[in-house]
Amino acid sequence: MGIRTRNDRKKQAFVGFFFAATALSKAVPAPKSYKHSAFTLRSDTEVLPYRNASLTIDERLDDLISRMNLQEKAGQLFQSSLNLPANGSTTLSNTTIIAVERNFQSHFNLAGAVDSPRKAAEWYNNLQQAALNTRLGIPVSMSSDPRHSYSDAVGSQIAATAFSQWPGTLGLAALRDVELVRKFANIARQEYLAIGLRGSLHPQVDLSTEPRWARISGTLGEDADLTASLVVAYIDGFQTKEFGNQSVSTVTKHFPGSGPVEDGEDSHFTYGKNATYPGNNFEHHLIPFKAAIAAGSRQIMPYYSRPMGTKYEEVASGMNKGIVTDLLRNELGFEGIVVTDWGLVTDSIILGQDMPARAWGAENLTEIERAAKILNAGADQFGGEQRYDLIMQLVGNGTISEARIDSSVRRLLKEKFLLGLFDNPFVDAAAADSLVGTTEFLAAGADTQRKSFTLLTNNDTVLPLKDCKSLKFYTEGLNTTLLAQRRITTVSNPSDADFALLRLRTPFEPRPGGFEKNYHSGSLEFNATEKARQAAIYSAVPTIVDLFLERPAAVPEIAEQAKALLVDYGASGEAFLDVVFGTDGYAPLGKLPFDLPRSDKAVDESKEDVPFDTADPVFKFGHGLGYEGCE
Repeated sequence: MGIRTRNDRKKQAFVGFFFAATALSKAVPAPKSYKHSAFTLRSDTEVLPYRNASLTIDERLDDLISRMNLQEKAGQLFQSSLNLPANGSTTLSNTTIIAVERNFQSHFNLAGAVDSPRKAAEWYNNLQQAALNTRLGIPVSMSSDPRHSYSDAVGSQIAATAFSQWPGTLGLAALRDVELVRKFANIARQEYLAIGLRGSLHPQVDLSTEPRWARISGTLGEDADLTASLVVAYIDGFQTKEFGNQSVSTVTKHFPGSGPVEDGEDSHFTYGKNATYPGNNFEHHLIPFKAAIAAGSRQIMPYYSRPMGTKYEEVASGMNKGIVTDLLRNELGFEGIVVTDWGLVTDSIILGQDMPARAWGAENLTEIERAAKILNAGADQFGGEQRYDLIMQLVGNGTISEARIDSSVRRLLKEKFLLGLFDNPFVDAAAADSLVGTTEFLAAGADTQRKSFTLLTNNDTVLPLKDCKSLKFYTEGLNTTLLAQRRITTVSNPSDADFALLRLRTPFEPRPGGFEKNYHSGSLEFNATEKARQAAIYSAVPTIVDLFLERPAAVPEIAEQAKALLVDYGASGEAFLDVVFGTDGYAPLGKLPFDLPRSDKAVDESKEDVPFDTADPVFKFGHGLGYEGCE
């Protein structure tokens, strides 16, 4: 089979899209701009059976699918990303209107920050009105990546902005509190609902058995049983006991567990395409997914990694029939929606970086062959794609049956009916500002940030610090305005200080590229120059270090040389100072959600798929000291 060039694929994509769009344009009005509308259904659909809420969902589905043409069905099979307009606009762009009204797409991921909940809700309502203008008026389902973490993990999370701000999921794991996780998920659910978000592209339940992996910050840590117990509460808080019009559908990822990536490299990139199992520990990584399925997770997302050295075909999990149909559906009994991770079919440019499709193991297939492989694997929806033309061609030439398309369309539309979107797709935009970031929600997030700190060392019981008004501090990583507000005296030279306060982050090796640089990979040790710089501070003044753990750092020198070592999983400077000084009785309550290795060498010699196997870790899973906060 010949290899298609990037330009060949672009040409094929354009030609296919052109013919599809031309055919649709004969039946669909020209795009319009929506700002504020009287939200209405098309009069010719109001009396149709699928609009009748007194019928069963199966009856409504039967009626709706029987009325859909292939173009309308094809539109359901894609989920791509939309950004809120700049400058607070609520007007839909022409490209968005074309995606909805001409291409019948009804699943989107909301990317970017939400600064104004009301504006976001108004824009969402306009999007729903555009959907109602289509021939059948199929409502939009809007999803989101995580957006409640204080620290932004670019590429997999979004800054909290108007939403309540919590530690990352590692911080929730550090507190080991099932009810707290349920509370977090319930609050996040309410804030999602306020602006129309009905799907969460999370939880991420990959086990962090390979410490170098760039996406550990979004996991629940290294322990399979802890992850399994917390994910049940997470799903319960988002979906509610009775899945319905107050629920947010969860997408558990990345099946079958993408923690054991070869050499710790991420499979967004060609050098990280393999998941590897030198410890023959494949089954161990299924434990959290089994718990999620039992808890009723509505959707599951496979990753890009190809499973190496297993009984399964060595192709990306999202296009792997053995993984999706044989294992997930038949063996584990999952009956919900399978959505692929973004970009398995089409080459793209992300943040200015040329990114090949992540069709690992199937790179030599054409785009249409990749699409067929994904459908034959058993996936229902293509993430990050808008290749409606490929579905039309595959059914048109008999490669894929329309009945196969119908089975996925049925799953996807059933979710919309269960969520109540066919009966009322709109939100109360006027109330959104009062429902997002409430005083109660903000306080809960801030409180959890403080409690999730983990105290690893506390030599001479230096923490909590007292009598801070008489002390001078050398600081790094703290906002000067914040320090001034607290009347903390600072000096520019460590030797002139009584204490040093350093906020650092996990070491990594910078990578090139607009997108790739956001994935912090490679060495877990600080380089020799940085170690020497820090050592000079530690020898000059008693130092309290706070390390933001986005991966398990290898920093034995800090543990040995600093007066005290704290770690956080996403916490503000205010939270750090409250813990250091014991303000309002705050004290660190977190326990490590993974081992902290002693060196890169120890990690190199460990097995990617086996937990807790680095030699002589500096601190082990579950380590965490405490102290009584001062008044």
